[in-house]
Order: sequence, then C-alpha cells, then structure tokens
Amino acid sequence: MKSTKNTKIEHRKRRHKRIRAKMFGTAHIPRLSVFRSNKYIYAQLIDDEHGKTLVSTSDHKVKGKTKTDRAKETGKMLAEEAKKKKITKAVFDRGGFTYHGRVRAVALGVREGGLVL
Repeated sequence: MKSTKNTKIEHRKRRHKRIRAKMFGTAHIPRLSVFRSNKYIYAQLIDDEHGKTLVSTSDHKVKGKTKTDRAKETGKMLAEEAKKKKITKAVFDRGGFTYHGRVRAVALGVREGGLVL
C-alpha cells in the first residue's frame, strides 16, 4: 500500500497538477508560471508546444522594499521583456499557490506592464 505525505508541499503539487491539466501555453499566448519560495519569487513565460522558456525573471535583481513590492516589480520587469519579444497576452499559472499576496502582486505588475492576462 502506497502512503502519501499530507504536507503543504504535496497539497500544492496536487493543486498545481490539476491547474496544469486545464491550461496550455503557445508561442503567441505563453503560460506565465509563478513560483514563490520563502525568500524570492520567480516568474517565466513558457511555450508548452516546444517546451521552451521565452522570458524569465526573479526578484533577485530588485533591492530593498517589501517582498510584495519586489514581486510587483518582478511582474513589471517580465512584462517589459515580453514586449521586447512581441508578446501581448499570457495565461496565468499560479503554480498551486493561492491568488493572494506576492502571487497576486506579480499578476498586477504584469498587467501594469501592459501584458493581458
């Protein structure tokens, strides 16, 4: 009999698997994937047809401020890079995290930067 751990990480992975089953990114409308660690936040635009990351960024480059402010700046940086590659739309993949706090801040920053989610 297989035992499964009921940890927060396992629950998040299950949620992410359910979310990913319903969405798919293309070259024209890539998937905006967000990963939130305890210290940093990472965001990338992914073309699932070819399995390639088109644009990626993190808040390593942003200094000072709160984590939420850095997350919003990360979203804005991602939108700027996407504009350079002529990407105007994306599908938001919250990665199993709740749409709240830093994950929401990335989405708001991306929208402020001009990308349509």
